[in-house]
Amino acid sequence: MKKLWDISPPIHAGAPVFPGDTAYSQTWVARIGPDCPVNVSAITLSPHVGAHADAPLHYDPEGDAIGAVDLDAFLGPCRVVHAIGCGPLVLPEHIAHALQNLPPRLLVRVYTLQPQDRFDDTLPAFAPETVERLADLGVKLIGIDSASIDPADSKALLSHQVIRQRGLRVLENLLLDDVPEGDYELIALPLKLTTADASPVRAVLRAL
Repeated sequence: MKKLWDISPPIHAGAPVFPGDTAYSQTWVARIGPDCPVNVSAITLSPHVGAHADAPLHYDPEGDAIGAVDLDAFLGPCRVVHAIGCGPLVLPEHIAHALQNLPPRLLVRVYTLQPQDRFDDTLPAFAPETVERLADLGVKLIGIDSASIDPADSKALLSHQVIRQRGLRVLENLLLDDVPEGDYELIALPLKLTTADASPVRAVLRAL
C-alpha cells in the first residue's frame, strides 16, 4: 500500500482560529443509554477551522459558494516545497528551486512546526507576485501550512485577489510538519456546502 501523509491538523475545542472567527464547539444531542441506542452530537464551527478550502465567495461578493466549485483542483498530482523561515512573505526566489516541470498543485511549508496551540498573528503568507508566477506556470491550486495566504492584518488581501483574478483554488492551514519536499498525489475534497464561503477538508498526500 502506498504511504499516506495526513496533512490535516486536529480539530477540537482548543484549535486556533482567526481572531473573531467561530471556534469549534460540540454538544451532545443524544447519548447511549437505556432509552437511546446511539450517540449524536451537534457541532458549531467556522468553515475555516483546521485544513480548509476557501470558496470564491470568501473573497468575492459575487463568487461561487464552495459547494459549486469544481473538485478537479483538489485531487491529483502535487508538489510540496519548503520555504521555512523565509520571513513574512513567500517570494518567488524562496521556491525557485522547485519550479521546474510543476504539477498543477503546489503546497508550501513555511513552519518547522505548525503552531497548534495559538493563532499566529505574524503568520507567513504568499507575496502576490509569487501567486502570479505560479499561475503563469499553470498551477491551479496553491496551499500553505499557515492560516492564510495573506498576512493576518491585511485588509486588501492581495494574494486572495490574485487567485480570484486567475481562477486558482486554495488550501490553508495544512499540517506539513513531517512532509519532505517532493511530488505526491493530493486528496483534499471540500464538502458540498451550497451556501458556505469555505469548507473543512480531510487533506492527505499519497506517495506516487
